[in-house]
Amino acid sequence: MKAMIFAAGLGTRLKPWTDKHPKALAVVNGKTLLQRNIEYLQRAGIYDVIVNVHHFADQVISDIERFDGWGSRITISNETDAVLETGGGLKKAAWYFEGEEDFVVMNADILTDMDLAAMIRQHLSGEALATLATSDRTSSRYFLFNEGGLLCGWENVKTGEQKIVRDERPLHQQAFSGVHVIDTAIFPLMVQEGKFSMVDVYLTVALLNSVQAFNHTGATFIDVGKPESLEKAEALFP
Repeated sequence: MKAMIFAAGLGTRLKPWTDKHPKALAVVNGKTLLQRNIEYLQRAGIYDVIVNVHHFADQVISDIERFDGWGSRITISNETDAVLETGGGLKKAAWYFEGEEDFVVMNADILTDMDLAAMIRQHLSGEALATLATSDRTSSRYFLFNEGGLLCGWENVKTGEQKIVRDERPLHQQAFSGVHVIDTAIFPLMVQEGKFSMVDVYLTVALLNSVQAFNHTGATFIDVGKPESLEKAEALFP
């Protein structure tokens, strides 16, 4: 199985670090976020990874070359011309997954000890188009799932915006953790072009396809998006 790590973002929440560096190279106890997530994928047996780059792309590429991919075979998807967000970035890298049936995608700026192998097993046994890592935690934005764990919508509790694609109440809020397992059958269904989010893709396909939750509540997880979260990450991931 192959994977993609999203490392192209501007990392505006992680300023002032990201004024001179990409967020993927922020350091937690002597290892960059990128290295930690490459090693996380390795623990699930994944050694073929494509990494998209935009903000300080040269630094990310240099680190990968200097450390020989930390033991993995890493391919670069170059988005220096324009950052494409998660959906656009994945669509640009679709060629990398030709011949594959399923693959993993994750954000560079999260750290977790969630059992990725168990998530992959659930995805394969459930024959889902996509499986999304979620947990019961406080967030400003939530995916909404029905009793059977199928995606039905999305909401932003700060703005009140809500998008429902399956009206199968009661709906349950789950915070997305930035890890996906996806069937390559999704690529022909990605009708969006240019810069777009995977959230838009999932809400487009969820009515007719199985997009399910993998609830990892209880596992260690942190979104390393702000300077103060780097300090918390150092306590959680020695």
